[in-house]
Amino acid sequence: MLAMINFPAWLKPEIVPGLPFRWYGLMYVVAFMVTWLLFRYESKRTKKPWTEELSANFFLWAIVGILLGGRLAGTLIYEPTDYYWRHPWMILWPFDESGAFVGYQGMSFHGGLVGLIVATLIWCKVRKEKWLEWADLIAISAPLGYTFGRLGNFINGELWGKVTAAPWGMVFPNAPSFAANQPWVQEYAAKAGIPINAMTEVVNLPRHPSQLYEALFEGLLLWLVLWFIARKRRPFAGFNVAAYIIGYGTARFFIEYFREPDPGLGYIIKLGDPDAPTYLFTTPFNYSMGQILCFMMIVAGGLLMYLFYKRSKLLQAESTQTTQGAQAGPGATKNAARKRRKQIK
Repeated sequence: MLAMINFPAWLKPEIVPGLPFRWYGLMYVVAFMVTWLLFRYESKRTKKPWTEELSANFFLWAIVGILLGGRLAGTLIYEPTDYYWRHPWMILWPFDESGAFVGYQGMSFHGGLVGLIVATLIWCKVRKEKWLEWADLIAISAPLGYTFGRLGNFINGELWGKVTAAPWGMVFPNAPSFAANQPWVQEYAAKAGIPINAMTEVVNLPRHPSQLYEALFEGLLLWLVLWFIARKRRPFAGFNVAAYIIGYGTARFFIEYFREPDPGLGYIIKLGDPDAPTYLFTTPFNYSMGQILCFMMIVAGGLLMYLFYKRSKLLQAESTQTTQGAQAGPGATKNAARKRRKQIK
């Protein structure tokens, strides 16, 4: 009896074989649609003072920021060679050098997040809108959409995890195989029920379906927490943004232990075993690029949570002083303003 799961043979990246329409791209469209519907629902529920046309314009900027940021980081940071640095025009070109359509498979979440923040900050600056009010709604809406992006990775059969003997381990056809004469390979193959004989040269071992882990924890579960808990208890502007950054960073940090690091990068920090292979979990003290960026997210999210909290308290105090000053007369209001300026200095 096999103690593993074979990747579904009928699951192909192309929606229609021979045509340049891929499930991965469709999953992006579904992700944006789901996020948009949740965003509009919450905007109406909380009676936000913006029109659907304005919302659509904001959303368009957000999508462009995600795609540009994700593509730039995916090609310039995660690409193990300097190909895109030497061929920058290929970054936004969806065809390879032979003319075959390959789409935009090199996308980085962290780059997309930075692109989203930069694009929407610029939009709010130009439109004179309060960025935190918009960002808080995006933060609680996006994780459910993100779930579909990871399902797209799974359909592509990419971003697989490390080798595992767990019964839900999956054999990905595009994952590299291992020499069958190695003892550790024979051990894992025996646990998975994969036969090895004298004629067997290489074995494709089961791996963690890390794309599904990410879809579940970074997507669905994070959305449930933010939508049903943070959304209803938002104590101050920016709370949802900080909670999303901390939540995603934490979930992704631990899932990275099960996901094989990007080829060519491997482990960036090796505090455990410096010779540890990337395809096996051997120590919790070797860290991938994804874990480093997620740790930075957790720290940044915690700092933003504190700053947004202090900002809300300051605005509350100013509002109270203004109200009291208005009741006491114009002279008191001026004195309160002078006092605030002295405190700032």
